[in-house]
Amino acid sequence: MVALDIDGTLFGAGHGTGVVTEEISPAVRAAVDKVVAAGVPVVLSTGRSTFSITGVLEMLGLPRGRDEQVLAVASNGSVTFSYPPVEILTTETFDASEVVRLLLEHVPDARVAVEEIGVGYRLNRLFPEGEIDGHMTVQTLDELVAEPVTRVIIRDPDASEEDFVHLAEKVGLHGINYFIGWTAWLDLAPADVSKASGLTSVCARLGVDASDVLAIGDGRNDIEMLQWAGRGVAMGQATLSVQEAADDVTDAVEDDGVARELGRWFP
Repeated sequence: MVALDIDGTLFGAGHGTGVVTEEISPAVRAAVDKVVAAGVPVVLSTGRSTFSITGVLEMLGLPRGRDEQVLAVASNGSVTFSYPPVEILTTETFDASEVVRLLLEHVPDARVAVEEIGVGYRLNRLFPEGEIDGHMTVQTLDELVAEPVTRVIIRDPDASEEDFVHLAEKVGLHGINYFIGWTAWLDLAPADVSKASGLTSVCARLGVDASDVLAIGDGRNDIEMLQWAGRGVAMGQATLSVQEAADDVTDAVEDDGVARELGRWFP
């Protein structure tokens, strides 16, 4: 099985911003075609929500057969689904009320968004344009965290990525999993949930061992996946912590790193 991150791996990296250019290069598309032709499942594994993934599957021409379905990991492992049509297979939720309130003591002006699977987000304030999509419903903080959720995003457009790295270290986020993005962006997830746990569920459905998975990614939220897979490969522009977690490092996304790595095994 081949597991691919999307942003910064298939799409150009948006480091310093929360927006990416949603284009897949011809070389990467051709490399994915060869994987599919070899009969190997391609699974997208991403922090994106379900409705932000289906368009990427279509860009890759997945699935190919009329009666076929593909599997995907969404929301950093909190959700897995099959497509088409979108059928939710697994969800993991957690009580985010305490940790969200704790974080907002340190960043009181931060934007908070709670995922609504297949719909969009409930949020306390709108995010910068283009950073999240789907239907947006503005609510109070109490309403946002009143019930268990699959995912929470904490975003402060006036802070930096480094600020949020220090924030996570200072607060000491216990009992949950968290991932810091390319900007002042913090994804909160249930404890022990990651792309690796989501892919474990997918592998069980496909009858594939983790040792037979090639995973490629570039973000901090890819570290568990890269360590879990039989071969984990970091993109060339990934931070040092991500590269050190991987078995190997390919070229940067702008140099078609995915095509280079896939080409080693599917010439």
